[in-house]
Amino acid sequence: MQMGDSVLMFFATLLVWLMTPGIALFYGGMVRSKNMLSTAMYSVGSLAVVSVLWVMVGYSLAFSTGGNAVIGNFDWVGLQGVSFEPNGDYSAAIPHSLYMMFQLTFAVLTVAIISGAFAERMKFSAFVVFAILWSVLVYAPVAHWVWGVGGWLRELGALDFAGGNVVHISSGVAGLVLAIVVGKRKNANTASPHNLTLTLIGGMLIWFGWFGFNVGSALTLNEVAMTAFINTNTAAATGIVGWLLVEWFINKKPTLLGAVSGAIAGLVAITPACGFVTPFAAIVIGFLGGAICFWGVFSLKQKLGYDDALDAFGLHGIGGTWGGIATGLFATTSVNADGANGLFYGDPSLLWKQLIAIVATYLFVAIVTFIIIKAIGMIMSIRATQEEETLGLDITLHGERAYHESNM
Repeated sequence: MQMGDSVLMFFATLLVWLMTPGIALFYGGMVRSKNMLSTAMYSVGSLAVVSVLWVMVGYSLAFSTGGNAVIGNFDWVGLQGVSFEPNGDYSAAIPHSLYMMFQLTFAVLTVAIISGAFAERMKFSAFVVFAILWSVLVYAPVAHWVWGVGGWLRELGALDFAGGNVVHISSGVAGLVLAIVVGKRKNANTASPHNLTLTLIGGMLIWFGWFGFNVGSALTLNEVAMTAFINTNTAAATGIVGWLLVEWFINKKPTLLGAVSGAIAGLVAITPACGFVTPFAAIVIGFLGGAICFWGVFSLKQKLGYDDALDAFGLHGIGGTWGGIATGLFATTSVNADGANGLFYGDPSLLWKQLIAIVATYLFVAIVTFIIIKAIGMIMSIRATQEEETLGLDITLHGERAYHESNM
């Protein structure tokens, strides 16, 4: 066991944990003031529900080594067998229990991201049930496919350094399904952010936490980790540039919301690739990530007519998809000997593997998410009533207000 690596991973875990409160502020500032607290509660609920589930059964289903190619088994239920001693299948340098906690923060964050799609209209009670079922039936299998010992995408050779498939495509696709099933918000076309200062603070916390997300996925502080560090910041910066240039050209004004959204788009796009590509590739990936996600948020959503309230699919689904494809294009073993060469480095097979991983994730997540939400709808009300939506979910579902000033 290496003390330096353990300290790194402890800090990285704290950074990723911070991203979920960051999501609460990022999302909370973008909704109407009457729904600020209800939107934040989805993230707080994710922290509570998924943290407990992960300890009980989630980690075992995702990462236990005695399962099959699709899902783990129950060997580590209740963290039985998960101790301070390292597990060599994942890292011989850090405690197994620390690796478990690092992965817990990913599972929590993924559910919190989904909530942006149905903000301002889904009952908290229905969300809690959804979070429980989705974490077990969707997140755990996909995490096992990609990162678990024997997972079929891991064995195939598809690359996902820090969660492009596992976190971003899965949360984005799930969000899209929920946005369609739950339906549009009342007066969705007139909804606008009530406090972009909160969104800025939340967005910067997410960017800060993302260093733990991506760098920590190296599980040690080596050259690959430092490359991931550089690539993460670089792609976030060029994501801003890509988004703002398109926005400036089309809407004639560069906005703060656009800048923060561009940063998130760049971060999402670089996540699967960050430990496999050069900094120059990160510039391209981030820039195109910002531009492509702008298209997803402002063009695709309008054309297809779904109400993804805070653009969970537009940022995470589309950004993660581009990131997975970009990994198949730009990956090089000169950056990471444990990776592979992509199309631009002479091997087109990696691109095909990435496409297989993306399509499989889309299909599995969409189908199972649809079944889960339809099943929940058979036993309880999913959507707030028209009266609750009109008055705001903060006061009607939670009995509190974010603001008391008369002009809010």
